[in-house]
Amino acid sequence: MSAETWHSALHRLQDEAAPHVLISVVGAEGSTPREPGAKMVVTADACHDTLGGGRFEYQAIACAREMLAAIARGEQITTPRLEAFPLGGRSGQCCGGHVSLLFECFAGAEKHIAIFGAGHVAQALVPLLAPLPWRVHWFDSRDDAFAALAPSSRVDCHRLDENAIAMALAGLPHDVHALVMTHDHAQDRRLVDVLLSHSGVASIGLIGSQSKWASFQRPLREAGHDATALSRVRCPIGVPGAGGKRPYEIALAIAAELLTLAPTEAHAPQRGVMPATWRHVTGQDVCL
Repeated sequence: MSAETWHSALHRLQDEAAPHVLISVVGAEGSTPREPGAKMVVTADACHDTLGGGRFEYQAIACAREMLAAIARGEQITTPRLEAFPLGGRSGQCCGGHVSLLFECFAGAEKHIAIFGAGHVAQALVPLLAPLPWRVHWFDSRDDAFAALAPSSRVDCHRLDENAIAMALAGLPHDVHALVMTHDHAQDRRLVDVLLSHSGVASIGLIGSQSKWASFQRPLREAGHDATALSRVRCPIGVPGAGGKRPYEIALAIAAELLTLAPTEAHAPQRGVMPATWRHVTGQDVCL
């Protein structure tokens, strides 16, 4: 159990766009470890603050980590979840009270962007993306590529081993949007080849001209990628119609295009926890 308070951890994890679950006691009846309003924050490998301890808390932590595991598998969890804990029957605790918990799951980053290359355009692009609730996974094969760059809590910098590109991609989150913009056209082509074979990649953008992409297509077809696969690659990248060849102008166009790739939330007839659900779990009327 971490010594960090739940509100400090919540602020930090939100700032880092890291996955976490906020658990709140929203109802308590009889003898219970904590009162309504008590909270804790759970991540995949840490817990911050406490709901009172005991088996009941271990069960709550397990529920939270089930939600985080679902997110890691690519599932979307956007609705808060209510759980009832009769401490005697469900948790085997002698106090015998009844606790209702609200689980709010934060997936962390709304979008993951993998940028391959730390040249002028990428250096202009990353500061544009850093304030957004996204996480940037930045790769470059040069030893000193990131030496002069200011660190950011939402940007992870990695040295790319050209001989282990597939291994680097294996560590990326599901549904990542990849941008290929290295200093080396041959490396760009190898990256596109591996990205096309990676099932967890949501989109692939390649910097450069149409003639560059045309020169890539034959070796990619020879590597086994058909027309459907090749159609997934956007080249040139950037929102259509954007002019300008300065690095910052290109970066603005790419950032705008990434916004158009954001997943659209499916329409739902209800959002959040409905009053009937509260009454079913807590046995009490809801004050709206």
